[in-house]
Amino acid sequence: MSLDKWRSVLLGRVPDEVVTRALVRDVELPYGAGTMALITLDNGFDHTKPNTFGPQGLLALNGALDEIAARTDLVAVGVTGKPFVFAVGADLDGAAALRAREEAEAIGALGHHVFRRLGELEVPSFAFVNGAAMGGGLEVALHCTYRTISSGVTAVALPECFLGLVPGWGGTQLLPRLVGPANALKLIIENPLSQNRMVRGADAYAMGVADAMFEPADFLEESLRWAARVLRGEVTVERADHTAAAEEWSAAVAGARGLVDLKLRGAAPAPYRALDLVELARTASRDEGFAAEDAALADLLLSEELRAGLYSFDLVQRRAKRPAGAPDPALARKVTKVGVVGAGLMAAQIALLFARRLEVPVVLTDLDDERLTKGVGHVHAEIDGLLAKGRVSADKAARLKGLVSGSLTKDAFADADFVIEAVFEDMAVKRKVFAEVEEFVSPECVLATNTSSLSVSAMAAGLRHPGRVVGFHFFNPVAVMPLLEIVRGEATDDATLATAFATGKTLKKSAVLVKDAPAFVVNRLLTRFMGEVMAAVDEGTPLAVADHALDGLGLPMTPFTLLQLVGPAVSLHVAETLHEAFPDRYATSRGLAKLVAAGRPGVYDAAFAIDPEAEAVFSGGTSPSTGEQVRDRALAALAEEIRIMLDEGVVAAPQDIDLCMILGAGWPFHLGGITPYLDRSGVSERVTGARFRPAAG
Repeated sequence: MSLDKWRSVLLGRVPDEVVTRALVRDVELPYGAGTMALITLDNGFDHTKPNTFGPQGLLALNGALDEIAARTDLVAVGVTGKPFVFAVGADLDGAAALRAREEAEAIGALGHHVFRRLGELEVPSFAFVNGAAMGGGLEVALHCTYRTISSGVTAVALPECFLGLVPGWGGTQLLPRLVGPANALKLIIENPLSQNRMVRGADAYAMGVADAMFEPADFLEESLRWAARVLRGEVTVERADHTAAAEEWSAAVAGARGLVDLKLRGAAPAPYRALDLVELARTASRDEGFAAEDAALADLLLSEELRAGLYSFDLVQRRAKRPAGAPDPALARKVTKVGVVGAGLMAAQIALLFARRLEVPVVLTDLDDERLTKGVGHVHAEIDGLLAKGRVSADKAARLKGLVSGSLTKDAFADADFVIEAVFEDMAVKRKVFAEVEEFVSPECVLATNTSSLSVSAMAAGLRHPGRVVGFHFFNPVAVMPLLEIVRGEATDDATLATAFATGKTLKKSAVLVKDAPAFVVNRLLTRFMGEVMAAVDEGTPLAVADHALDGLGLPMTPFTLLQLVGPAVSLHVAETLHEAFPDRYATSRGLAKLVAAGRPGVYDAAFAIDPEAEAVFSGGTSPSTGEQVRDRALAALAEEIRIMLDEGVVAAPQDIDLCMILGAGWPFHLGGITPYLDRSGVSERVTGARFRPAAG
């Protein structure tokens, strides 16, 4: 297919494309090195709308390269981005608009055609990565002869596998040859499957993605000086030949394949296609490798997995930033000091998060000095860990430690604007805590509860100012899990709710407004799901069969791995709470109760194999199910519970259920949210008589 053919196939498919222009200017390099044509990628918007590549953007860059290739006076070509952004890859809205295989093949081939020109010019090319470089943006840089990166860059990534794609414009071929297969697979496989983790500029430089790193303040100037020295022969960039290490290459691919199997159990095709492409990169020619990427991209661009991944991405990037039902942000009160009731592990995690994100004084309280000292010490130790990893400077670490203190008395909260309790999950204990705190704080101070299942309204009852009580439910580990369930009690006022949302945003959490209903969203659904799996085991289904019944979905962990993580006692407590609220749908497992009574941490032994003694705890049932039966039973229960929750108004819309499960329970991106999955699989209609969301046109 020719350039003209690609143009005719693609133009018009993305009518609303925000075109990234390729602006060319001449730069006289220092030290008399000559003239460089410097291309600046710029879509005309500020950093909040990053540069992306759709068909017109690719053609714009191609046109700039046509002009440059016709010149004979240049010694080099450079590429950089607008302030804070290099480029973040393909236009995802445009990707979703593709419907025919010819279109999918054309966008892959056009990207390869344009980007590879940067590495095949008559003169060297330099990528000056001044800001975020993700997906196709990083691939632009990889095609260049040399790369510099700013130490201020916060996001370098190849996130395609996270969405259901592969790096399709050279990433799977060029990156492993540049940095070795292990480092490449970290960016291509491991990070995308770890909640789409990004690396910073310094990390990318250490991996070998960039040849030099400079500070943000004079990044471009220093990069140009460095480029001039390279052109003059004063700096030589040496690179290892990673293709020669066949055993190392095979071992890296095999290790990454094991990781993908562990996380997805074959449920999503994109990471496996990426692994095959990286394996191919050691021996394939550039033409062969790029053709293989084109074929993979064409298959995946038209897949159900991509549509699902884009739906999930839209939820996380758009709906999460504009929470449904959140009050006017102007009503939010300023938070200048935070109180944390409790000094256990959860409380310490919460205290550290508040200190890091709000940078205000945080004071913990507990019943005795030993627990308090341990809690504050845990926070300080975590800060020391951040310092050791280079995540904070020595000065920042000292400031953060100075912000976190402890007190045995709650009068330390007198000037606090926000107090959150993280004590034992017992209504009487929590009500007593809030009654004590109310004696010392101002009437405007927000009282937040980290309860995972108890009624916020009941907790506020009896207080002088019940309107300032709000649910503020974090997920464990607090620093990692992005979801924050904000619970409006019957009396919660708008100012309190607005302050909760504003605080959640500052904490860099994605907040979802939920009704004050037992266990809210995530724990309610997980408990219903676990209840069905437990019931199947109580009835006689072997633990291994029940535990692996849902492997085909690619969930982040099996049911009994989740039980081991949460702890049987906590799981039983939440199940009992929900059984009390909804006895017809939530049972308490006989085997789980025995597991708790025996003091066992779960069903696995130290080698993480199912312990025969744990199997014996669940013995006695005479009606075993197959794995398929367990799976159908669990999904049917989820569909029923979601319908009831939506009818009750627990959240505003099915999208909020999906967002909560993605961010709070690790529901896989590739399934596209739990309600679309239940719709696609026919479970929602079979169980509830209707889809959760309208069928696509």
